[in-house]
Amino acid sequence: MIRVNLLPHREVRRKANQRQFFVLAGIVAGIGVLAWYMVHTVLDNQIETQQGRNKYLEGEIVKLDKQIEEIKKLKDQTQQLLQRKKVVEALQGNRSEAVHLLDQLVRQLPEGVYLKSVKQTGQKVNITGYAQSNARVSTLMRNLESSPWLSSPSLVEIKSATQSNLRLSEFSLNVTLTQSKTEPQGQGGKPAAKTGALHTVPSPLAAAAPALPNAPDTPAAAAAGGALGAVSL
Repeated sequence: MIRVNLLPHREVRRKANQRQFFVLAGIVAGIGVLAWYMVHTVLDNQIETQQGRNKYLEGEIVKLDKQIEEIKKLKDQTQQLLQRKKVVEALQGNRSEAVHLLDQLVRQLPEGVYLKSVKQTGQKVNITGYAQSNARVSTLMRNLESSPWLSSPSLVEIKSATQSNLRLSEFSLNVTLTQSKTEPQGQGGKPAAKTGALHTVPSPLAAAAPALPNAPDTPAAAAAGGALGAVSL
């Protein structure tokens, strides 16, 4: 006998397929959500870790910037101290130059030459004065050239002048102040201090006025000679 199934098997199968589809879809969705959550969590942790590192680096950079500023200040202070040290050393090395300059001027000054002013600018010395003749000026320059403390004399100007009814040659010359090569050396390679009295420049015009030809023996001439013999630094 043939049996005929009159039940709605297609609908049952369709419903079973739908249930299977929804189940599989739910499983896939759950797996997707779980994967997204895990990836998101891992990325968040990595981002937080990197942000922590960035904050640490920023803090260290701020510290380094402060240290760099302090180092710059220390370098500036060091440079200032070195400059002050150089100034002090220069003063220590040059404190005897004026003494040697005056001493050499007195020693190298020939007769018939009278100084009016001596001006020092660094190692350059400008000397102005009067001489009985141009030959006296040449003698003075030769004497300065032979001095152990003076060198390179150069004549700036020479002209005729009248002082106390005397015709003289007014001159101006430059000379360089140098360290004597024969100066005894002390500790640290610096010149040892000399002992003895300081030579002073007298009033040569007033003293030599009677020896000059036709020199008037008057109080005015003596006063003029004294004024011309003054040396200023």
